[in-house]
Amino acid sequence: MRRPNAFVLVVAALIFASPGNAQESRRPFSQCLAVAQTLPGVTYANLTPDDLDLLPRAAATGTDTVEIMFAGHSTYVITTPAGVTIATDFNGWAGRVAIPDVVTMNKAHTSHFTLAPDERIGHVLRGWNFDQTPADHDVVVEDVYIRNVTTDIRNFGTMEPDGNSIFIFEVADLCIGHLGHLHHPLEDRHFAQIGRLDIVMVPVDGGLTLSHTAMTGIAQRLQSSILLPMHRRGAPLSSFIEMMGDKFLTDFVNDDSFTVSARTLPRRPTILILNGI
Repeated sequence: MRRPNAFVLVVAALIFASPGNAQESRRPFSQCLAVAQTLPGVTYANLTPDDLDLLPRAAATGTDTVEIMFAGHSTYVITTPAGVTIATDFNGWAGRVAIPDVVTMNKAHTSHFTLAPDERIGHVLRGWNFDQTPADHDVVVEDVYIRNVTTDIRNFGTMEPDGNSIFIFEVADLCIGHLGHLHHPLEDRHFAQIGRLDIVMVPVDGGLTLSHTAMTGIAQRLQSSILLPMHRRGAPLSSFIEMMGDKFLTDFVNDDSFTVSARTLPRRPTILILNGI
């Protein structure tokens, strides 16, 4: 792979650095952020220089394979090549989850968080702050970099700012996203903050989060290689699949987990439905 030249790296640094935050330039390098997410017809730069100290280092495991298991409701368990386990929308009681190394949470309902996580969990990343400021996570654990993009949630008929987070997991050259309990369509600024997602976990309840029309619009714009449904309540899953259109294949997997690497991503966008969904 050709290395980006110095000019490209300088431009990227200028684009992503925030003049109002001196710590921004010291955050881990993100391979998933697009330089110009909202411009039509743009070719995105894949800036992945392997000599930057800020990149999370993969363990010498001899593999670049990530395992993803559906554990129930909105909880997927991601296992990295270094053996780091991450449970999304962790609530402490539902689903087949042991003691992960990292958990992410969202506050819409108690099925998506716990205020008393097991003390053995090394990293507890809540998608909101109790003082109602935006949660801001930039965490490297072994070979995975975890960050978030906040969105609003409904709260007694009004919208509460920054109550939900879309979590992004960058590992083994893959960009994996979990949309959380998403309550409104995403704006251009959200897509720009998210960047590229090779794999995305999408709530498909059809109303408790967003309608199928709104959610399929988001999923179609993201154009991820693998779409993983979650939060299946209300409207039938077949409705969501039909609305995604024939550009997306559908694959029913006779297992609750699968393994994937950057080299084995499907050539055509695929809705992957694991056992238990």
